[in-house]
Parts: sequence; C-alpha cells; structure tokens
Amino acid sequence: MDNSYYNPLLEGDNGALKRALYKAMGFTDSALQKPLIGIVNTYTNATPGHYNINEMCEHVQKGIEAAGGTAMTFGTIAPCDGIAEGHEGMRYILPSRDIISSSVECMVRAHRFDGLVLLGSCDKIVPGLLMAAGRLDIPAIFCNGGPMFPASYKGKHYDGNIVTEAIGWKQRKLISEEEFKMIENLAEPCVGSCAMLGTANTMGCMAEAMGMSLPGCATVPAVMSERMQFAYKTGEAILELVKKGITARRIITKESIANAIMVLTAIGGSTNGIMHLQAIYKEAGLGWLPLEVFDEYSRKIPQIASIYPASPYDMVDFYEAGGVPAVLKELEDNLYDCMTVSGKTIKENLKRYEHSNRREVVSSIDEPFASSGGVAILTGNIAPSGAVVKPAAIPENLMSFTGRAKVFVGEEEACKCILSGDVQEGTVVVLAYEGPKGGPGMPEMYRPMKCLEGMNLSSTCALITDGRFSGSNRGCFVGHISPEAYEGGVLGLVKDGDLIEIDIDSRKIELLVDDEELEKRRISWVKREKDIKDGYLNTYKRISKSAAQGAVVE
Repeated sequence: MDNSYYNPLLEGDNGALKRALYKAMGFTDSALQKPLIGIVNTYTNATPGHYNINEMCEHVQKGIEAAGGTAMTFGTIAPCDGIAEGHEGMRYILPSRDIISSSVECMVRAHRFDGLVLLGSCDKIVPGLLMAAGRLDIPAIFCNGGPMFPASYKGKHYDGNIVTEAIGWKQRKLISEEEFKMIENLAEPCVGSCAMLGTANTMGCMAEAMGMSLPGCATVPAVMSERMQFAYKTGEAILELVKKGITARRIITKESIANAIMVLTAIGGSTNGIMHLQAIYKEAGLGWLPLEVFDEYSRKIPQIASIYPASPYDMVDFYEAGGVPAVLKELEDNLYDCMTVSGKTIKENLKRYEHSNRREVVSSIDEPFASSGGVAILTGNIAPSGAVVKPAAIPENLMSFTGRAKVFVGEEEACKCILSGDVQEGTVVVLAYEGPKGGPGMPEMYRPMKCLEGMNLSSTCALITDGRFSGSNRGCFVGHISPEAYEGGVLGLVKDGDLIEIDIDSRKIELLVDDEELEKRRISWVKREKDIKDGYLNTYKRISKSAAQGAVVE
C-alpha cells in the first residue's frame, strides 16, 4: 500500500474511506498525496465587500496547485454591517464574529487540512477569520477582498455613508428628492469593502501589520488586477508555510500584536479594531490584552496617516500613498522584527519599500498629523473599566467638551429626536443598554452620529454609549463604555440634564454628579431587559464578556 500521502489522515487502510469520499468529487490519488489546503471562501452576492471573493478563490486555488498543493474550499457567513444597520439585524453583527471563527474551527478540525487560506473583507468577517487562525494554530494566510473606489459628488469624494448624511440634507431642505435619489445611485460605485478607513479596511491593515497577510496586500482596491495577483501569490505562499511548518501562532505573537496596535493608532483606525485585536490575542493563546496597552501605544505613537473620515483622503488615496508598508516604514524604529507569512521578518520585507511620496496622506513620523495616536482609551466614574474614542475623527473644538445629557432608550428614538430638531447644541446624547449583554450584541450607534452630521450638530454635540461605533463615524463619540449599563454601570444612572465632561487629552470622561446622588439612583435602579427573539442572541448575551475584554465569548 502506498503511504506517500502528505496528510496522515489519508494514509493506509484507515484512510481509504476518506480517500474514497474525496474521490467522489473527482480528486485523484495524485492530488490527495499533496498537502491539502483549505480555502475559506466567504463569497456572497448579498455583501458587496465579498462579491469578488469567488474570483479571488479561483486565483488562490491556481497558486496552491502551481506550488504543489491541493485546494479544497468551504464557506461561512458574511453579513454586511451597512445592510444590518438601523434595525435588529445590527445586534447580530458582532456576535457573528465568533460564529465565523467557530465555523472555520469546526471544518478545519473535522478535515484536518494541512494549511488554510482565509478570504474575507468586511467588518466582523476579517477578525473572525484571524481568530480562527490563532485558535487552530496551523499554517494560515489571510487575504482581504480590497476596498471599493469612492463615490464622487460635486467634485468631492465620499464613502457610501453619504446616503445617511443626505437624509439630514433632505430634512433641512438642502437637496430635493431627485437629488437624494441620485446620491443613492452613485454612493457605492463598485464592489469592495467601503471606501473609508472603517472597521473592514482597518482590520485588513491590522492583518498585514501583524504579518498575517502578504506585504502590500491590505489596501489594493477590489477591482484591480493586482488584487487577483495577490490572491495567486497567497496560494503559493501557503505551501511555503506548510513545508516550513510555520503556524499561525509563530506569527500572531505578543510582539506582532503590538506592531498592529502601533499601526492602528498611527492610522487612526476604527475603534472596533481594539476589541478585535483583543479577541485575536486571546484566541492565539496569549491571554487577555488590557485596554491600557492601547493607550500606552497611543501616547507613544503619533498619528501619521489621515484617511477618511479623518480627512478627505479615501482608501484609494491610501493605497496610492503606499498603504501599510508606507506606515510601517515610518514606524520602523519602533517595530518588533516579527516573522510574517512571506517567510521573512517585517523589517526584511520593508527593505524593498520607500517612504510615501504623498505626505498629505502618510506623513513623516517627524512631522505627524497629531503628536499622539488616532485611537485612545478614556476612564472616569462613568467608565471605570474604560471606554474607547477616536481622536483622529474628533474636531479640535470638541477635544475638551462639557454638555448636558439627553438620555434615549434606543437608537430609533434618538434618530427621530435629532432629525426633528429636538437636540440642541451643547448636548451629550446618551445611549445606554447597548453593550454586549444589554444590547444584546453591542450594536453600532452609527446612525445617530450620522444624523447629527446631517443636522449640522456633529461639531457642537457629543454621543456616548456602551455600544459601538462605525469606523466611518466622525465627531465627538465615546463608545464601549464599561461596565455597561446592563451590568450596573454608571451609564445606566445618567438622567436628562446631568453634566458630562469629556477631555480627550486628559483621557477622562466624568459624570458630574456627586457620589451621594449616584448612590440614591443606584438603590432605585432596575435593570432594563429587552424583549429579544429566541435564538443565538440569548446565547451571546449569556456567554459574552465585557467590551473591555473584547466582547469575546467563553
């Protein structure tokens, strides 16, 4: 009996049934003797960021076969944040991250693939795939689907969230119904992840920064031939990792995560990147990653990239400015020299890259856009376990802000009130009971912030919540407030008219109500329960951890 199978599962008499099952689909003995590489193909025609993944999968498969492997594909869910936004579907988006991770784990451990290529593009799919790689600890490479091109409206580039802003413009009678329809039709001009530095593109950049994607991969637009070339090269590269025995946990280390944190703060990425890096860190067997670490790097690493929504420059501009390698080049003296999926260390990879020639997008580290990083951690009596904020997207006049609270029981009520003109300048909009357990599912409070923009209030109001925000949001917003209101956090004790102080430079958020009054409120506090449908949200509510711990499930 020929036992020259690379995968031990297929050897000998015990492997005969497994070989037979693969042969039922046309695989030959010759193909089955090679390393078996699983490709996680997250294609769906329901999510624009994943519409090109099938084509990428074909190129990955060609690369695998050219390098001497056999490719086998399988899928998992890939919900779109934009389509889930503004209704109960958003409560399922963050929980989907852990379903994606676990579904990949189940398939890989059942089939015992020799290596893994992870294809994904959107907000929770990317971290879910990287979490799976860390948990499985087999040779693995991630390749993202790439950003879309921006919308162009009246000589200015926008991401697709121009539609939500246009609702406010129409409400204020700045545009007609016909103009609104035209904006809708041009807002998302092609496939790909959204054109701004939202969570999807942030996490693509994080994957490259930690060494889990090939150098230069993260920012290549979805519709360019280079995107397919990267897919092919990824297929080739996974065979090298398999042959050398380089597994995911040799790449996802404490040091490589530190490199990713430095890039996150240097580019002013999505605040969601914080909880996703925490989750990847845990799944790689590294324990818990405290929020304080992010703030330490934020104070150390300046903001050297400025990308929409922090500036007019979109992801295509970032790509043309050199992308992640251009940022790493500026940070080189601060980086840990970690192994990457290229088979080389990060500093070896950087030898073939130059500094950016578009300094309006990627600055010199000696002349940064801001002296501290683009994401930060706040603490105070309202957030003793921490809260996250994105200084890169906050107007200068709101870096220190004190306002009167206006408390809402839900996102829909807040949006209705904002659009009707009932929210005044100087208000701190408070949205509680939106955390992992209280939401449940920790939905994004994207739409209330966009409504404030559309009503021209984003430079005179703030919004705080134990929920999350979209990476496309800009203005003074504070999220992930922990402990969340549902678990007895002070956020649940706030009343209309209370003064709230937010000071970004001092990293402080305080409810200006004395302890005696807060204790009276706590005595009469009753936990607010939401009526949710039977199913996974109830499970997630029961087993999810705090936002300060990445909202992972245990």
